Amino acid sequence: MKSGFIGVIGRANAGKSTLVNALVGEKVSIVSPRPQTTRNAIMGILTEADRQIVFIDTPGIYKAGTLLSATMEKIAETTARDVDALLFVTDGHDGIKDRDIELAKRFASLGLPMAIAFTKIDIMPKENIPENVKKLFEGGLDCDVFPVSARKRMNLQNLLDGLTKMLPEGEKVIDADIISDKSDSFMVAEIMREKILLGFDKEIPHGVAVVINSFKRNERGVYEINLDIICDKANHKAILIGKQGSAIKQVSTLARRDMEKFLQGKVYLTTYVKVREDWRDKPALIRDFGYGEDGNG
Repeated sequence: MKSGFIGVIGRANAGKSTLVNALVGEKVSIVSPRPQTTRNAIMGILTEADRQIVFIDTPGIYKAGTLLSATMEKIAETTARDVDALLFVTDGHDGIKDRDIELAKRFASLGLPMAIAFTKIDIMPKENIPENVKKLFEGGLDCDVFPVSARKRMNLQNLLDGLTKMLPEGEKVIDADIISDKSDSFMVAEIMREKILLGFDKEIPHGVAVVINSFKRNERGVYEINLDIICDKANHKAILIGKQGSAIKQVSTLARRDMEKFLQGKVYLTTYVKVREDWRDKPALIRDFGYGEDGNG
């Protein structure tokens, strides 16, 4: 059989996490329309009779000017140097930009087998696909390009088959019943952050971290979860809480429902909103909140 690790890389909002979730068949990474939704390297594992592909979903490359952004870019670059092959994901709907080609060539220069996923073809004119793919080749990229739609599951099998060819022969590297390397508490924190990303505007979601204080299942089988929502500006706290607590109540209700689906059990959720001024530029707080090459979120 074929088995190995594939680093999934690309610019922010290219659709990496949506694609990994579709390829694995389970939600292993949260998704939102906002840049840098993914902040950690997250494994999604596909195990079939003749192959095991360990996808490593990485933070999108995004120049936001904070230490957190630089840390996340380093995670992507470190991951790319420690895998068997690379899958570069580019937003087909947005069209191929010069910076896509430059970034793809930078990772191709590592000398690893690499394929390109040209995503979101379900929401773009079909006649634009050949011209955009041609730009990649004219830009000096010599690798297979797979136009795909994760949401519509278009051409995913061809992509999987192409990725399999790039992997070495070998036995499974991870137990067949495991689909992610992240803990339940990590995913619970990510679910909370996803709802904030989807529910609030402008800069607020980018300055939010979620910290799990306690995560336990009581004798009645109910998950008791206590977490902090950290924001980086004092005025953001009032917005996150809302008038008489309306905003935090709404977002917590949405998060709790998804947590219950994920955990397959009742959840009792307690949330607090706290301020840590400019935490995204403070190394100690970035580490404390679980971000970095060994962070668990």
